[in-house]
Amino acid sequence: MIVRIYSKPNCCLCDQAKDVLERVRERIPFDLVEEDIRADPATFTAFRYDIPVVIIDGHQAFKLRLEEGEVEAYLRRVMDGTPVAPSGDHEG
Repeated sequence: MIVRIYSKPNCCLCDQAKDVLERVRERIPFDLVEEDIRADPATFTAFRYDIPVVIIDGHQAFKLRLEEGEVEAYLRRVMDGTPVAPSGDHEG
């Protein structure tokens, strides 16, 4: 499973999100890919007001603030093959 986080340096929400992802990764293995939104103009335009943005297996799952329990539950649903419907602050 690939979890991609779009962020930028000196972003406290981004740092917090990475910490959450690392803690969850201790329990659920996944490949974490960090992308700097400034590296691509289209990505910057799309996400500049929403970072961090977390993409899980190609689907936008979270933005701004991440809660550890919500991330873990989302990943477990993806692993089980259960369709994940958008809810709350996440987008699917």
